[in-house]
Amino acid sequence: MTETNVTGTRCWCLGFRDRPAWKRRETQQRPMVSSIECDAVNGPLYDVRSGSSLGVQRTTARKGHRTQENRRLELDVPNRQCLGGAGRLNAVQQRWLSLVFGVIIAGNVAAQTPTLNGQRMGGYQGIWFTLGQFYGKGNDGQPYGKASRKPVFPYGDKYSGGLGTYTAKHTPLAIYCPQVDKTFFVYGGTTAPNQRHLLCMISYYDHASNRVPKPVVVHDKQTVNDPHDNPSIAIDDAGYLWVFVSGRGRVRPGFKYKSVKPYSIDGFELISEEEMTYPQPHHVSGEGFLHLFTKYTGVRELYWETSDDGVTWTADQKLAGIREPGDSRGGHYQTSATRGDVTGTFFNRHPNGVVDQRTDVYYVQTRDRGQTWTTIDGTPIQPPLQDVVSPARVIDYASQKLNVYLKDMGFDRDGHPVLLYVTSPGHEPGPPNDPRQFRVTRWDGQTWKTSVICGTDHNYDMGSLYLDGERWACRIPSESGPQPYQGGGELVTWTSADQGATWQRETQITSGSERNHNYARRPMGANDPFFVFWADGDPTKLSESHLYFADSTGKRVWELPYEMDGEFATPVQVKAPVEE
Repeated sequence: MTETNVTGTRCWCLGFRDRPAWKRRETQQRPMVSSIECDAVNGPLYDVRSGSSLGVQRTTARKGHRTQENRRLELDVPNRQCLGGAGRLNAVQQRWLSLVFGVIIAGNVAAQTPTLNGQRMGGYQGIWFTLGQFYGKGNDGQPYGKASRKPVFPYGDKYSGGLGTYTAKHTPLAIYCPQVDKTFFVYGGTTAPNQRHLLCMISYYDHASNRVPKPVVVHDKQTVNDPHDNPSIAIDDAGYLWVFVSGRGRVRPGFKYKSVKPYSIDGFELISEEEMTYPQPHHVSGEGFLHLFTKYTGVRELYWETSDDGVTWTADQKLAGIREPGDSRGGHYQTSATRGDVTGTFFNRHPNGVVDQRTDVYYVQTRDRGQTWTTIDGTPIQPPLQDVVSPARVIDYASQKLNVYLKDMGFDRDGHPVLLYVTSPGHEPGPPNDPRQFRVTRWDGQTWKTSVICGTDHNYDMGSLYLDGERWACRIPSESGPQPYQGGGELVTWTSADQGATWQRETQITSGSERNHNYARRPMGANDPFFVFWADGDPTKLSESHLYFADSTGKRVWELPYEMDGEFATPVQVKAPVEE
């Protein structure tokens, strides 16, 4: 690190590699720029530290191409001529350095922009998102033009719509606390109906008063519009609320927050900023935290960490990084749950890191917060898992040429794990990849059993399992909605009276909707009427996204107030039984 002080103002150095040596000049800059690091490996590396909670900024430019990574400024200059005796730059160098200066200034201005952290918003407005991955040909038969977005492919984006309760890899999103008779929940919100400014929100439903307060911004993601950065929630034995804000890859960091008071959303303190994606925090009563998450080390690999108090954490430990022979990369998605002292996780694998080829199902569990891991039958597993063929593998779907999209998991009354997921022949939306099927895989005490619940029309249709005694249920968007073959649809309750062997369509929760409903989430300890929680949105165009909850019968649905004048409001009941 080269760092200089000139009359109390931080300065940075910058230079080009010329053979083995660096030649540099020092230039005074604004106090907000504290340093630039010059690394002679593969060209100059400029590491700009603004001192803000946003941390380091990075941009890479290789062979004329610039990408964002980790908020650092890295520039591989095409023409590596040194600065020269007089410190003059040639035209190519000047253009590249102008790029660096622009990113430095823009990045630090953004870092100084006031955030909405801690503020209460005037209603429950969910985030809308489009991934921007379109496939096939348009209505006129021409190849889809990604740059112009025309013609519009009839089956739309790989996934899009109202994604306030996204992803399936963020869990849990809601927890019922009998101590205060409230369900606390988190979601991805935004600043206005026509905005895509991600806010990581928290609120609660008061079961006693049937009211909700204005929701609170735990973390303002500022320039981020991507709900991959949505939060998850945990609650410790003392009632403190913990919000785990997801990062994204190695580009955006994640954050851990703790409420200032037990069972209160009035204030949060920042505990840490770190690399973590898809947070799945589990608090084991009387012991502490086990946090399962993803790091983009090759490409998406599974890790865990533990903490007794939520403040001091162990080092990250890799759980899985499976690779086929000869592959340089791998990847996984997971969904996990805790029952008593047992935490289990189901995960798929991504051959050579290709996420659109996700396949297979694996399961491991721990009874001691990650000190030891086993398969379902107690066979010890030594992390990280690396081999495709493993005692942890539940189903070989690769040989069946099926993709696997994980949705939810839980434990039945006997403590046996159960997985909800969708299988599909491919990743592209639309009829060419039918049939898509919601499936359940369950352990019956002796072996793994799999059954089909029903068909569905999109890989990213997502719902939740409810494993209550003899009667099992799942609440999923299996009915085609107002935007068919797009993410989501109309929500339906399916039930099973034989522990998942067969399923019957019981209740249609939503119908005649204006926008598709998706990502129906089960609160931990779900208690009526806040029994399932989700968002709507139009996947085909930017739209409002409203948030809803329903009771266990599916016959009563409430909408959280999209706009609020007072500090509290009563959710609007939008569906009631005919007799009411």
